[in-house]
Amino acid sequence: MPTTERTSARERLLAAANELFYAEGVHAVGIDRVIEKAGVAKASLYNTFGSKDALVGEYLRGRQDANRARITAAVEHADEPRARLLAVFEAQSVQLATPGYRGCAFVAASAEAEPGGTVEHVSDEYRAWLRGLLTDLARGAGAPDPDALARQLYLLYDGAGIAVRMDRDPAVAATVRQTAELLVDAALRSMV
Repeated sequence: MPTTERTSARERLLAAANELFYAEGVHAVGIDRVIEKAGVAKASLYNTFGSKDALVGEYLRGRQDANRARITAAVEHADEPRARLLAVFEAQSVQLATPGYRGCAFVAASAEAEPGGTVEHVSDEYRAWLRGLLTDLARGAGAPDPDALARQLYLLYDGAGIAVRMDRDPAVAATVRQTAELLVDAALRSMV
């Protein structure tokens, strides 16, 4: 993000944190690097966020908001219940193909975090939202056991992000989308 007088210190700090934390890890990046990249005084960080922990929480909330917006837009664009459920994986495919994709920010941050802290809390919020969305969409599609189908799709969603990151193969997204379709169709067939 270019530094201008119109860009607030908060915005610059969040943009710097997003770039550095995602690329290198929450614990690997010191607060001085974020401050330097943002081009603000140390006091700006502490006046705005109070601590690195609070900055990390806001960084993850920003990722959460972006993911929710991307997924919600894809779901709302779909025209029927089955397609709405599969749209979650369409949205994920776009994310997985993004240049510089380094895996799930929540997984990476959680691997380094203390139990019960800000990272765990924000990650739990996001994961609960995604599980709830998949359950609601499975119910809307008429799955006889929407919780079970959502759990299967949720595991598939997680596995896709990890596979693309670890294997550096964005083509995994197509396989994941096909697998999601098989799971959804099998669940919906069991209604008849």
